[in-house]
Amino acid sequence: MQYPDTQTTTSSCMPVLRKTKLKTRMILTLGLLGAIQTILIGGFAGYYLSESLYDEIGQRALMVAKTVAAAPVVIQGVQARDVQRLSQVATHMAATNEALFIVIGDDKAIRLAHPDPARIGYSMGDDEGDFGQKALVDGEAYVARAKGSLGESMRGKAPVIAPDTGEIVGIVSVGYSLVQVEATIRRYNFVLYGVVGLMLLVTILSAIVIAGRFKRAIFGLEPEEIARLFREREATLQSVREGIIAVNREGTITTANRAAYETLDLPANTPLAGQPILNVLPESSLMSVLDSGEPDFDQEIWLRGRQMVVNRLPVRQGDEIIGVVASFRRRDELDQVSRQLTRIQQYADTLRSQTHEYSNKLHTIAGLIQIGADEEALSLIGSEVSDHQELIHLLLEAVPDPVIAGCLLGKYNRAREMGLQLDIDPDSQMADLPAVLPRDQLVSVLGNLIDNALDATRLHSGAGGQVKLSMTDLGQELIFEVQDQGPGIPEQERQRIFEKGVSSKEGEARGYGLHLVRQFLNHWGGSVTVESVPEGGSRFTLYLPKKPEGRSEP
Repeated sequence: MQYPDTQTTTSSCMPVLRKTKLKTRMILTLGLLGAIQTILIGGFAGYYLSESLYDEIGQRALMVAKTVAAAPVVIQGVQARDVQRLSQVATHMAATNEALFIVIGDDKAIRLAHPDPARIGYSMGDDEGDFGQKALVDGEAYVARAKGSLGESMRGKAPVIAPDTGEIVGIVSVGYSLVQVEATIRRYNFVLYGVVGLMLLVTILSAIVIAGRFKRAIFGLEPEEIARLFREREATLQSVREGIIAVNREGTITTANRAAYETLDLPANTPLAGQPILNVLPESSLMSVLDSGEPDFDQEIWLRGRQMVVNRLPVRQGDEIIGVVASFRRRDELDQVSRQLTRIQQYADTLRSQTHEYSNKLHTIAGLIQIGADEEALSLIGSEVSDHQELIHLLLEAVPDPVIAGCLLGKYNRAREMGLQLDIDPDSQMADLPAVLPRDQLVSVLGNLIDNALDATRLHSGAGGQVKLSMTDLGQELIFEVQDQGPGIPEQERQRIFEKGVSSKEGEARGYGLHLVRQFLNHWGGSVTVESVPEGGSRFTLYLPKKPEGRSEP
């Protein structure tokens, strides 16, 4: 089905919309909306103010009329038709209540008191023919707007009732000039319309400021550019091979990419967005990150029966945490990459150490030959070949695993490069390694212990120092012992050195090696002990169960 008209209209409108900048559109829209609202509110306020003033004046006139009509002196004066007394009372009450007039009449609406003495004795009728019959006949007090002998006024009329008989004996009319009311309204309207104009100006200025700030908040982008960036962001998110899930402050999933479905082995039609994270992944720790606000990096956890490496980062808006983003990948995929990188790193370290060492040896042999010391040159060559052959033979016999053997060979060469000696116990045996034991992590742990021992020995004992390594796989545990000739570790510091960031070495980026060792041991169910040796230095003993049970999640 085709929609040619819609397509034509859309195509013709797009250039027009794109010609106007977002800031201009916002200023026009907000300014016009604010102007309409301000004018409507100002008009309503002016009308309401006028009506309120009229009503207030009318109620005031009515209240004064009732008060005067209930005064005993007025009731007695009306009954006695005491014109002089009533005129005095009316004049005094009018001045006291700032009224235009107070007129008192008898039960026939004949004036007994009036501001103009010449009108006393005449009927109280006004231009609208209101003689106060509603008050005189029905006994009801009311408000009326009328024009009389003293001009247009808002009047309150109340009957004068004899208290002993309940008979209506007269009427009181209290008036407030509408000229004063209208002057007051004009004065208020002048202020009101001034405020409305100021509000309109403030609205326009606010629209300009808001539009400017909004434009800066979106980095000066136009809506079309934002839409394009959103599509690019969505494409980028879906192209990432790691699973990504984001939750809001309530723990509800807001974003999940395609890799998250595949990594967690979820059906593609499963709606993740809008679902509580604990309903989808009950074992998830995202809510703890929401509470603590601390990020987690490279944590190994189990999700849906699979071992994952997870990074969790809180999302902040100012000082408030508004959500968490988690990226995760299966551990077995990372193991394969890690093994390859570990082998490459070990190979590079070995080549670097050997290149440096053999360069020195070749220079020495060349010098011996040049001075005619052939026997010494041959002896040095034989010693070098013999040492490496013995080490390689030992590693092939004791450590069949090429990753661990390569690590030890690299550390041996590094020790020689530092002027130290790494002695591997010839009775060592490490052949019964569990298949599930991650080799890259074991190499990292063992490498950290040996590196720390080499550094401690070099700093304390200098060149010629010795680091000893022994290994055994007898029994139900794998045991590694690394002994150095360093200054030793005080007993009170032996547990603290495994804390993150704690190190006896100076400089930044220190204190992470032993912390990683402790993390791995906690996860695998192993342990490590630290003790001093009589001849000086420290001995680290690492215990790893071959069949770990109850491994804890980091």
